Amino acid sequence: MNPQHDSLFAPFTLGDLELPNRVIMSPLTRSRASQPGDVPNDMNVEYYRQRAGAGMIISEATQVSPQGKGYAFTPGIHSEAQVEGWKRVTDAVHQSGGRIILQLWHVGRISHPALQPDGASPVAPSAIKPEGAMTFISADSGMVEVPTPRALETDELPGIVEQYRQGAENARRAGFDGVEVHAANGYLLDQFLKSGSNHRTDAYGGSLENRLRLPLEVVQAVVDVWGPDRVGVRVSPTGSFNAMVDDDPVATFGAFAQALDAIGVAFIEVVEDSFQGNHEKGRPEPVIEAIHEGFSRAYIGNGAYSAEEARQRIAAGKVDLVSFGRPFISNPDLPERLRLGAPLNDWDDSTFYGGDERGYTDYPSLAEQPA
Repeated sequence: MNPQHDSLFAPFTLGDLELPNRVIMSPLTRSRASQPGDVPNDMNVEYYRQRAGAGMIISEATQVSPQGKGYAFTPGIHSEAQVEGWKRVTDAVHQSGGRIILQLWHVGRISHPALQPDGASPVAPSAIKPEGAMTFISADSGMVEVPTPRALETDELPGIVEQYRQGAENARRAGFDGVEVHAANGYLLDQFLKSGSNHRTDAYGGSLENRLRLPLEVVQAVVDVWGPDRVGVRVSPTGSFNAMVDDDPVATFGAFAQALDAIGVAFIEVVEDSFQGNHEKGRPEPVIEAIHEGFSRAYIGNGAYSAEEARQRIAAGKVDLVSFGRPFISNPDLPERLRLGAPLNDWDDSTFYGGDERGYTDYPSLAEQPA
C-alpha cells in the first residue's frame, strides 16, 4: 500500500489532541513497577519511550487508590512518589515526540486481602465471587483464587468517585495528555455496569439506569478535572474475562454510549474481541452498531486486529482508530513496521507479567535488526 494513502497513517484529531497516525498503543498490564510503593521506574521510562511512535499511548491500568489494587507490581497514581515516577515517563514520551494518556483503574472484586490495606476484603457492587478469576499477590505466589468480595455500602460510593477524581488530578500533575477511565475487563466500573455482577437494590443497581449511575458519576468527576476533550472510556461489552456477563449488552452499552456522548468525552475504546475471553465469536457487530448509534465522537476498536483489518474497518467507518496490544509488546516501533509492511517480532507470553527487561525493553526495532 502506498504510505501516502494509508488510512492507518492519516492524522486524526482526538478531542483536542492532534495525532499523527491512528495506531494506538492499547493499555497493557506488565507488572513491573518498583516495590514497595507501586512506583514507575527507569525500566518503565525506557519501555514507554521506545513506543512513542504510536499515534497515542494509553498507559497500563493504574490504580487510583490502595483499595483499587488487584495484582502485584502494578503502578498507582495516588502517592507523590508515583506522580514523580510517572512524570519521568511522560517527559520521556514527550521528548520523543509522543502523546500519552493514563488509564485510571479500580479493580473492585478482582483482588485479594494480601493486596488490600490492612488485609481487608476486596469490594464490589455485590458480594458475588467471580468464579475462576485469579490474581497474583507476590513474585513467589503464582496465581491465586480471588475470594468473595464485600458489597460496597451506598454511603461509600462518593468516596469511590473521589478516588477517580484525585487520580485524574494526579495524572495532570504527572504530565499526561489526558486520561482513559477503565470500565472494562471485569473491573469495578464494569462490575457495576453488567447485570451479572450487579445485584444491588439501591440507586446503583437493578435497572439499567441505576447500573450506569456510578460509572457516569466517575466519568463526570474526571471530566470536571480534565474537560471532555481529554477523556475517554474503555468498555468490553461482550468480554467474559473475570467471570463477566450481561443479559443485554446491546441495550446496556448502547445506553452507556448515549450517556457518554451527552457528557462529551472524546472517545470510546471498545474491546471487541479478547484473547482473555469473549461471549461472542468474532466482533460483536450489533453491540458495535449500538455504540455507534449512541456516540458521535471517536471510536477506537481493539482486539486481535491485523493492520489490514484495521485499514478495512477504518475505510468502512466501523472504527476511527485501532489500539494494538500484544503486537506493541514485541514491536516497539510497531507503527513504522505497519507503515512499511515489515515483518513483526513474535511476542513471548511467558514474559507478559512481571520480571525484568527480558521481554519488556529488549525487543529490537527495525533499525536494530540485521537487514
